[in-house]
Amino acid sequence: MMGREFIPIFSDWAAEYDETVAGKDEEYRAVFLKYEQLLAEIAEKAGRSVVEFGSGTGNLTQALLDQGKNVLAIEPSPEMRRIAKSKPSLSKVTFVDGDMEVFPEITDAIDTIVSTYVFHHLTEDEKQRVIGKYAAMLPKGGKVLFGDTMFLSLARKMELIDEARQAGHQRLAADLEREYYPVTADIERYFRQQGFTSRFKQINEYVWLVEAQRE
Repeated sequence: MMGREFIPIFSDWAAEYDETVAGKDEEYRAVFLKYEQLLAEIAEKAGRSVVEFGSGTGNLTQALLDQGKNVLAIEPSPEMRRIAKSKPSLSKVTFVDGDMEVFPEITDAIDTIVSTYVFHHLTEDEKQRVIGKYAAMLPKGGKVLFGDTMFLSLARKMELIDEARQAGHQRLAADLEREYYPVTADIERYFRQQGFTSRFKQINEYVWLVEAQRE
């Protein structure tokens, strides 16, 4: 349900996640290239009242706090939440159990929804469904901002899978095949169908920053 089938993977990865995003895992170094820049750009573009889905160990949460934003952090992995809560600078943040579709009711007004390296856990049907849900949650001018691996074409995706295999990066190749990494044109269409105008900025060979604003 809504990517929760991947929770065991993240429970195992949680302890090493911060080292991975810092580039210490050679297989994933290219995927997390310019990671800090991505977080800073999302935090800068976000409004004042933010819901973060898939908050993980709290890295984007921290970037948002550094920019003076109010954050409600939603994360399905208990181990990820535990690590985030253990960081002294995040001690006042509310971390709640939930995924990108099933989460506690949000009663406060929000203007931005954010995530990083999360959207690919959803099937294409689920992606379309949550975008519709977010459209209903946001005011006119509200934003969805997310950074994630996606591709200009399926052919490009296959090229990168082949390159990963040739480099001996079997975990990365299996990851790219297993999860639901989208094509940019599909993401643009899903947002357009729900009344968003979206812009795409490539961060590295794998990752794009999507900025979708509700019209």
